[in-house]
This record gives sequence, structure tokens and C-alpha cells, in this order.
Amino acid sequence: QIMDFKVTDIAKFLNGEIIGDKNIRVSNVSKIEEGKPGTLAFLANLKYENFLYSTNASVVLVNKDFVPKENINTTLIKVDDAYQAFASLLDLYMQAKALLKTGIEQPSYIDTTSEIGKEIYVGAFAYIGKNSKIGNNTKLYPQVYIGDNVTIGEDCIIYSGAKVYSDTVIGDRCILHSGSVIGSDGFGFAPMENGKYKKIAQIGNAILEDDVEIGANTTIDCGTMDSTIIRKGSKIDNLVQVGHNCEVGESTVIAAQSGMAGTSKVGKNCKFGGQVGLAGHLTIGDNVFIVLNQVLQNQ
Repeated sequence: QIMDFKVTDIAKFLNGEIIGDKNIRVSNVSKIEEGKPGTLAFLANLKYENFLYSTNASVVLVNKDFVPKENINTTLIKVDDAYQAFASLLDLYMQAKALLKTGIEQPSYIDTTSEIGKEIYVGAFAYIGKNSKIGNNTKLYPQVYIGDNVTIGEDCIIYSGAKVYSDTVIGDRCILHSGSVIGSDGFGFAPMENGKYKKIAQIGNAILEDDVEIGANTTIDCGTMDSTIIRKGSKIDNLVQVGHNCEVGESTVIAAQSGMAGTSKVGKNCKFGGQVGLAGHLTIGDNVFIVLNQVLQNQ
């Protein structure tokens, strides 16, 4: 069970219109084709419309302009956008769930030189280094590592096992999933005459602006001398590599197993399918869609 709401409260939250029984309560969500009594589903894609007439879901969100072709046994809530409304309900649930996590569990370590905000959660075995700042309502789950001189904003969620290297800057409302690594060294090595390689010190940092989400086991390298930047609103999937000195523009989405070599720059509102690769020093403009398995190289 993830919630227990009256249909009237849901309609009020979504600014929707109830068609049917106004006394129903729901305690979970479901797919419309697998709907069960006491659950809420949604219909956004009309190719699933036939399931509406047979679903056992108690409540279904539909678009305001939807007109049923047959009799309906379930209660409808008509909203501007059923898919976005459903997402808003799930977001409300996640926010309520996050509020349950507060306090500092032990054992954990917070250096005395660091500052932590109000209503923070620090899970067991988490570590916060020197001179770092953690904003209000941010949640650090067990086994999170935060290095020295890190700044993390408000209302962030950093899941178990994520690592944030020193000097990283993270904005408000960011999410880091388990296994993600932010600010690790860029891949910089100078070839020597003896055939060996000398490591080039990576003294820059990584910056994540507001509302960025980083998927599980994704790595964002720090800059060599300046910053690797993920601009606000960008969403990066699992198993993605962003090399040193790269920049990802606002509201860009990058699907799993993609990679960006050093100093590549991507504009805003771009979309990368899975396994897209960018060679170093490339510039991608705004509103570009790159499909699955495309590899762009310098010409």
C-alpha cells in the first residue's frame, strides 16, 4: 500500500472533475489493463482505451477531452493531461515518503567543519568530509560518501553507495542514484618516451545545477583545470560516462550506456538514445535528437 486518499482529495490536488462515485478511496496504483479494486490507473494513450471498459481499477485518470464509446463501471477524474497528472500523484507520494526520513543515524561521520541544514537525513555509515555544506531537507542514504569542500543544495536525494568527490557543487532538488560517482578524475595521461604514461592531475571539479538526476552507476568526471557542468533540468540515465570538461545543456536527456569523451559540449533540450557516443571536443547544438548506437567522431 502506497497511499490512502479520497477521490475528492485527488481531484482537488489535480484540479480535475469527478465523473462517478465521489466516495471512493484508493490505496494503490495500477496499470489500466491490470487494474484492481482500490487502485488508481490512467488512460493517456487511446490504444489502451478498450481496457477502460473492463478494468477493475476504482479510479481512472483521463484527459478532459476524452469521450467514452461504451458504458464505464469505474470512476473517472478528467484532467488536462492524464499522464502528467499520474506522474504528479507519484511525485506527491515520493515527497511524503521522503519526509519520513530525518535525523542522523549511527554509525556515520560528519566532520565538525561541515554544515548541515534542517530536516536532513544521514543514513548509517555515511561520510561527510571537511568544509562541506548540505542544504535543508536533503537525504543522504546509508553508505553515501561526500568529500571535502562539497556543496549540496536543498531537497536533494542521494541514494546508498553514491560517491561525491571533493569540490563538487550540486544544486537544489537533485537526485543521485546508487553507484553514481560525481567528480572522479578525468582520463588524462601524457605518453612518455619510455612507453609509459604520466598521470595529468585533474584539479577541476564537477557542477550539477538544479533539478538534475543522475542514474545508477553513472560517472561524471571532474574538469582537468575547470569544471564539468550538467546544466539545470538535465536527466542522465544509468551507466553513462561524461568525461572531463564536458558540458550538458539544460533539460537534455541521455539514455543508458551513452558516453561523452572529454571537452564535448551538448546544447539544451537534446535527446540521446541508448549507446550514443561522442568523441572528444565535439559541439552539439540545441534540440538535437541522436538515435540508438550513433557514434559521432571528429571529422
